[in-house]
Amino acid sequence: MGPSFIASSAWRFGGSKGSGLPAFLASSHGVLDLVTHILKVDGDHFQLPFVVDAIRAWQSRFPGSSLPEHTKIQREWDDVACKVAVEKMIAGASGSNLARLRSVSKPESGAWLHAIPSPAMGTFMDDDSLRIAAALRLGSPVCEPHRCVCGAWVDADGYHGLACQRCAGRIPRHHSLNDIIRRSLAAADIPSTLEPPGLCRTDGKRPDGLTLIPWEKGRCLIWDATCVSTFAASHLPATVARAGAAAEAAAGRKRLKYSNFLANYWFVPVAVEVTGVICDEANTFLNEIGRRLRNRGQDPRSGAFLRQRLSIAVQRGNASSIMGTFGAGRMGL
Repeated sequence: MGPSFIASSAWRFGGSKGSGLPAFLASSHGVLDLVTHILKVDGDHFQLPFVVDAIRAWQSRFPGSSLPEHTKIQREWDDVACKVAVEKMIAGASGSNLARLRSVSKPESGAWLHAIPSPAMGTFMDDDSLRIAAALRLGSPVCEPHRCVCGAWVDADGYHGLACQRCAGRIPRHHSLNDIIRRSLAAADIPSTLEPPGLCRTDGKRPDGLTLIPWEKGRCLIWDATCVSTFAASHLPATVARAGAAAEAAAGRKRLKYSNFLANYWFVPVAVEVTGVICDEANTFLNEIGRRLRNRGQDPRSGAFLRQRLSIAVQRGNASSIMGTFGAGRMGL
């Protein structure tokens, strides 16, 4: 009865409102077959101690939520609790805080959290970048209120720096995003070039990248990357209502600018928000790169690694932008 004793102890010491409840429920379902085998009893009519009470407590904590499909996996019990907690936070939030909660609920927004911090692989984040990335995700204060170098007021959340026209991280982040995409395409045996000469829009600007061989349906691929602020005043009404709305709007604007190229090229707007949310077209594009990397014998997790590097590039750009709001010789972070 060792496993059942451990499970019941987790339930009793964890309490009906503690973290021990999902652990107990998963453990009790996981050891049921073993216990019935040891005791040589009918498993259909046997119940471990405290299980009924635990399920009742679970249903009282999360009314309307069904039991997980795989009751032996603790993560599935935890997922139900997390979803309810997020729904409660979203219901009580408003403004930029609501936009933040919607954005960080998207899986791709937290890709940087899963990256191995390795300087050799370029996935290591310095202390300031890591601190600012965590603060933006949690909604914690990022800096002391101060006057930006552009003259505007910067609140403790630091959101102004993410949209300021003089933000220091915008251009490096843009170059980094495009370089990561180019390197990933090269790893998939798809040669490409950045800012291809001779290929200009009506306003004289060039796309960020072009594949030198056909990508799909006999057409070469051109892409254009952009990173927009989730919390900018012009985007906030949309991002409050729907996660990724700013990225989708930016992708739509990019597509209009490249409308003259659509007949001869396969165009993909790589629109990302400062929270890490990616537009649908870019998500499809990244999934396809990951598939082609796997087909070339690369690591099965190549697609996830690509997303992690892009996510880290966004977070580094955020940190540079916020730190750039301070003038030379001023300390506020």
